[in-house]
Amino acid sequence: MSHEALKISKSGLLGKILLDLKLLTPEKLEIALKEQSATDKSGSSKLGEILVGLGFISEDDMLRALSSQMGLKYLKFSEFPKTVDAGNYPTIKFMKQYKFVPIGMDDNVIRVAMSDPLDEYVIDALQIFSDKELEICLSGEKDIMEAIEQYFGSNVQMTSIMEGMREEEAETDGLELQEDVHHLRDMAFEAPIVKLVNMLITRAVEGRTSDIHIEPFENNVKVRYRIDGALTEVESLPKRIQSAVISRIKIMSRMNIAERRLPQDGRIKLRVSGRDIDLRVSTIPTIYGESIVMRILDRGTAVVLLDELGFPEENVKQYEKLINTPYGMFLVTGPTGSGKTTTLYASLNQINSDSKKIITVEDPIEYQIDGINQIQIKPNIGLTFANGLRHIVRQDPDVIMVGEIRDVETAEISIHSALTGHLVFSTLHTNDAPGAVTRLLDMGIEGFLVSSSLIGVLAQRLVRVICPACKEEYKPEQDIIDKGELIPDGMTTYHGVGCNECRHTGYRGRTGIFELMVIDREIRKLILERASSDVIRQAVVEKGMTVLRDSGWKKVREGVTSIEEVLRVSQEGI
Repeated sequence: MSHEALKISKSGLLGKILLDLKLLTPEKLEIALKEQSATDKSGSSKLGEILVGLGFISEDDMLRALSSQMGLKYLKFSEFPKTVDAGNYPTIKFMKQYKFVPIGMDDNVIRVAMSDPLDEYVIDALQIFSDKELEICLSGEKDIMEAIEQYFGSNVQMTSIMEGMREEEAETDGLELQEDVHHLRDMAFEAPIVKLVNMLITRAVEGRTSDIHIEPFENNVKVRYRIDGALTEVESLPKRIQSAVISRIKIMSRMNIAERRLPQDGRIKLRVSGRDIDLRVSTIPTIYGESIVMRILDRGTAVVLLDELGFPEENVKQYEKLINTPYGMFLVTGPTGSGKTTTLYASLNQINSDSKKIITVEDPIEYQIDGINQIQIKPNIGLTFANGLRHIVRQDPDVIMVGEIRDVETAEISIHSALTGHLVFSTLHTNDAPGAVTRLLDMGIEGFLVSSSLIGVLAQRLVRVICPACKEEYKPEQDIIDKGELIPDGMTTYHGVGCNECRHTGYRGRTGIFELMVIDREIRKLILERASSDVIRQAVVEKGMTVLRDSGWKKVREGVTSIEEVLRVSQEGI
C-alpha cells in the first residue's frame, strides 16, 4: 500500500476495529483505555500493546485485525525472504528502536515489515531516507527482531559492542593521550574491547577469511578481510579505541605492548566454533600507529587432495611420477598466498605410507598429517631451516619437506640432501618455473649442483572460481578480449553477477593454474651453461610445457573462472 493510501486508512481507531471484528468486548476495551490513561499521561502508550499485555487479545489477532481493516499484508517470519539484497538501509539501532525491517527493494519500491504501521514518524522518515515508494507489511515485533538478526546479524552484534564502548570508554578519552603501559593494559582488558576483538576474529573464521588487516589512518581504523585472495573492507572503528584494540591483540599474541616503534611477530591459539585456530600476527609501525595483519591457520581443515587442486589432466601423471621419484629436489614456486604449501601438503599426503619416513621442517605448521614427523622452526633458540635440516638427515628419512628456501645455506643443505638419496620438497618465491633455476644460481649455488639435484619445478597461481549460484554468460569488454589473445572468437565466457552466497563478489572459492617444468637431459645442459630463464622457458615450451596463462585460459574455456581473474594473477607470456 502506498504512503498516501496508508494515511487515509489510519482514520479507524484500533479499539473500534477490534470491536467491529468481535475480537474485543466494550467492557474489556474500557478497562484497557483506563489502563492506558493511568500508565501514561501523555497517551503515547500503544493500546494494542496494553490489550495484548492484559491478555484480552493475542498479538496475532491484533495484527490480523489491522491487516484486514487497513488492507495491509500480514507476514510472519517464516514468510519473510531468507535474505535481503545489498543496499543502503537505515541503521540497525533505528530499525530495532522503531521495530521495522526492510524485506525487499527494487528500482522504485522498498518493502518494509512494521509492527506499528500507524507510526507516521517512521513512515515519513523511511520515505525521506529511501526516496522510494513504500510498501508496508504488518509483522510481529519478535518476527521483526528475528529478521534483523538474520539479515544483519553480525552488524547487530558489532553495533551492540560499539554502543557499549561508547558508554564505557567515554571516561578514558582524556587519559588515552598518555598511553602509558598500565593504561593500555587496562583498556585491553575492558569487556567491550575483548568482545570487539573476539567478534572480528570469529566473523573472519566463519567467513572463509585467510587474513585480517587492521589499518590505522588519520580519522579511523579500517578492518579488512582477505577472502578468496581479494581484500574487502568490513568495518571502520573509531580512532579513539585504536590503542586499546591493538594492545588487546598484542597481549593475545604475547607481544610487548610497550614497544610501538619496531615490528613484532606473535601467535594466537583459539578455539572458534569448535575448531582449533592458529593466527600468525604481525605488527609494523606506520605514520598513524601500528598496523596489524593476522594470518588465519585452521588446523581443523582437512588436507587438500591432489585431485582437488585443479591440475590439468595432462599434468597429473607427470606430477605423480615426479613426487614418487626416489631422490632429487622438487620445487613449488609462486608469490605469497599462491597455495604453494597446500600443494606440498597434498603431495606429501599422496605419497605418505608405512614404508616411507617423511620429515618436514616448517614455519608455521599449517596442517597436521598423521604419519609424518613435522618440526616447527624456532629461530629464537637457533632452530632454523638450515639447522633443522642438518639434524633431519641423521633421522634416516626418505622424504624431506623444507617449508621455504630463504637463504643459500638452506639451499645448499637441501641440494646435498637430494644428492645423497633423499626426495626433497620445498618452495621458492619466483614468478615462473624457469625462474627457480635462475634464483638458485643467483644465490651462489653451483650450476652442476642445481642440474644434478633438481628434478622438476611447479609454478602456480590461485584464481577465484565463479560463484555457481549467480553464474551467467556474458561478453567482456573488447579491451579485455584483446588481452586474452589465446581465447578464440565466439567462445562462451561466464562471470558471477553477485549474490548473498558469494557476498556479492561473483566468486566463491579458488582453484589453481599451473605450469610444470620437468628437468630432462637437455634442460640440465642449459642449467650447466647458466642459460637465462628466457632460454630455458623457450626450451621447455617447445617440449610441450603449458605456461601459466595458457592454463588460465583453459579454466576460462571450461567456465571455471573469468578472463579478468586470469589477467589479474598472470603476466603476458607467463
